[in-house]
Amino acid sequence: MTVRIAIVTDIHHGQPSTAKRGDMALPLMEEFARYVDDTGATHVLDMGDRISDVDRETDLKLQAEVAEAFRAVKAPIWHLNGNHDRDYLSVAENEAILGQALGHEVQDLGGWRIVLWRADSRIRRGDEALVPGGQNFLLDEADLVWLARTMQAADRPTLVVSHVPVSGHAQTGNYYFQNNPGSSTYPMAERARTALSLARVPVVCIAGHVHWNTVTTVDGITHLTQQSLTESFTTGGEPAGAMGMIELGETVTWEVVGDDPFRFGFRPQAHRWTPPLPDFNSHPELRARRAPANGA
Repeated sequence: MTVRIAIVTDIHHGQPSTAKRGDMALPLMEEFARYVDDTGATHVLDMGDRISDVDRETDLKLQAEVAEAFRAVKAPIWHLNGNHDRDYLSVAENEAILGQALGHEVQDLGGWRIVLWRADSRIRRGDEALVPGGQNFLLDEADLVWLARTMQAADRPTLVVSHVPVSGHAQTGNYYFQNNPGSSTYPMAERARTALSLARVPVVCIAGHVHWNTVTTVDGITHLTQQSLTESFTTGGEPAGAMGMIELGETVTWEVVGDDPFRFGFRPQAHRWTPPLPDFNSHPELRARRAPANGA
């Protein structure tokens, strides 16, 4: 049985901000509801950043408007929080607005396991940041432990969904993150990748946050990121209108429609790669090969 999941991410409802066309979010959500119906998707993923945050009062209003837009979607929806959903609102407040729990979750669908890894997506600033005066994400130890145990227990092909990607892929050319790569992922992303590697089944990861369509394979695991619904840095100032569909079977097909289209198909693998070498200068065998012979 092939699983068909429609995906929307980084809706960013609100006023236009940097290259985000938040003023077009609600009309595009009407199109997304029609897209879900037309494609026959059985489930829907909202990967977070439903709004562009302003303050608590404004954010409550914006979130309620997006929640109302989602009511036109007939298929069951899995929501995740993004960093903009959490700047001024708690997880509990988002749960109340959306009408669903937003903790970690595992769902079996067809022959696949869907892992909703709702790790903390709030950006820490000021005294909470890892670097004084900086701003960044922080992975809670409980989130990492949950992911590791879930991957160890995986007994079928698994799709791991998060707002923030953990592939660590390069941000060259990205409007937001080329010069701010530290904000594109978790500082402890390597530990998340180690947790993923514990699975002995095919694993695919999909995330939002970075506002572009990318494919990166690390340790035999394919990582996907989907373009924002309202982003315009790749589309000449007009919103991308990105709406995705992932089909999960023996092969995986991921297609994004809109003004920044993308399509990628592959067969997910269960094998993992040979661990990378350390720095050449710290590897005793490689140092010995380069050392001059005695008396040379």
